[in-house]
Amino acid sequence: MRSALPTVPVLHSEWIKIRSLRGAFVALSAVCVVTAGIQILMAALLSAEDAAGMGDDPLIAAFYGVNFGTIAAFAFGATALASEFHNGALRTSLTAVPNRARFYLSKMAMVGGLAFVAGELAGLATFIGGQAFMGPDALELGGPGTYRAIFGCGLYLMLMALLAAGLTAVLHSATVVLSLLIPFVLLVPFVLGSASDGAARFLPDRAGWMVMRMEPHDGLGPWTGTGVLALWALVAVTGGWLAVRRRDA
Repeated sequence: MRSALPTVPVLHSEWIKIRSLRGAFVALSAVCVVTAGIQILMAALLSAEDAAGMGDDPLIAAFYGVNFGTIAAFAFGATALASEFHNGALRTSLTAVPNRARFYLSKMAMVGGLAFVAGELAGLATFIGGQAFMGPDALELGGPGTYRAIFGCGLYLMLMALLAAGLTAVLHSATVVLSLLIPFVLLVPFVLGSASDGAARFLPDRAGWMVMRMEPHDGLGPWTGTGVLALWALVAVTGGWLAVRRRDA
């Protein structure tokens, strides 16, 4: 396995691929822009009527825009992988990097690393920008849970991108993956609603949000919830590896 670990040249080639893919690069940029932009807009609009009107948990309310950043993270992870399954691109990639494990791990490392950086920038900009409009109800940077939530925002968006990337490696289609993930992760928890004491709390979206809450919720703590989301991402990434290993180039 040691010989299959990513190397700097392979990682650099994956960065070039992502940078040259318009859809993937736009989606990566949107992770930060959409998350922070929507949060700031919502805070600015609500401040005129009710500065405390973004829910009963002020910390998670400070990251409302992450709901929309999640869609961008999905799009980034899916498009970054889907490009390998069109027009013989996988054959070309494996010619350059014959070791499939190294190729796959390098691609996932680049997707995860870029999504994490974008997610951290999004978390910081979302918190600072949104709280600037909250007046006396604003949370202070460094207050209880704020650093954890900002760091957790990056982890959450990274794991969501990897979840989408792994599923795309299995299904070979960004369109199919997005049509499955967006309703499953963003709509199903709202539909289930009060079923929070059951299996619904272990859905990736609901569990992952625990790290951005002020207090534990649904019986899950911040890092326990992140662990649940990480397991979802790990299963998807592992499934993707099995699919890539068996797929004919």
